[in-house]
Amino acid sequence: MSFRNRKLTPLAIILLIFITAISIGPLFWIFISSFKTNREILASAYALPISWKPFGYIAALKLSPIFLFYRNSIIISFSATILNLLVVSMSSYITSRYKFKGKMFFTYSMASSLLIPTAALMMPIYIIWTHLGLYDSMLGLIIVYAALGLPTSFFVLRSSFIIIPKELEEAAYLDGASFITTFLKIMIPMVKSGIATAAILEFLTAWNEFMFALILTKSIDVRTLPLALSYFTSQFSYNYTAMFAGIIMVVLPSIVIYTILQEQVTSSMVAGSIKG
Repeated sequence: MSFRNRKLTPLAIILLIFITAISIGPLFWIFISSFKTNREILASAYALPISWKPFGYIAALKLSPIFLFYRNSIIISFSATILNLLVVSMSSYITSRYKFKGKMFFTYSMASSLLIPTAALMMPIYIIWTHLGLYDSMLGLIIVYAALGLPTSFFVLRSSFIIIPKELEEAAYLDGASFITTFLKIMIPMVKSGIATAAILEFLTAWNEFMFALILTKSIDVRTLPLALSYFTSQFSYNYTAMFAGIIMVVLPSIVIYTILQEQVTSSMVAGSIKG
């Protein structure tokens, strides 16, 4: 019997229901509460709202600059993703197809960087960014986010390049193609799924990052969407409806993006892990 045709056991079904409940339950509760009044929330945490009117969302939009946070997050996340892919695509291609001095050292350095706690980087980066004039700027966050995602993007793309037969490059060189032409017109189209996966992971990492955005920024004009959560909890501590509505508006985009593109991410990683 194939894996897809296997039937789930009762224990597996119970486990899946439990995992789904603890994963979706809190978010579902926040969504329901965002349509309640403060009185309804305090009267019963589990009752459905009497009327499904978006007063909480209207209040959150009036009391907070959430669209400014959205704009900042979109600019910073897209810019960090593009910068990350530009830097890592060539290095992952070279290390996967060519032999040169220091190749293993470079690869192991990228792997070991995954073991460094993010918290250990905060103070050095804060000091350096302050001296370079990058503190409280979008450019500073873009560079940090692009750098934080380099190891992950590197190994995702490297595994995608490895599974491509070398005969394709050899045929291109025999036809007179240069290195740049081969890389851009032959290799890059062949690893579109890997590039898409690396881009999705980098974008979500930049979109959801909180600590560096908190430490490296101080003005609302630069701060990103995850910081809106702390903004809501401090500004709306008296208005639970607006706070819950704000939380939904903050977390919903990343959930939607990953839900739509999760098959792309999973299939690319599995393909790379089998041969890479």
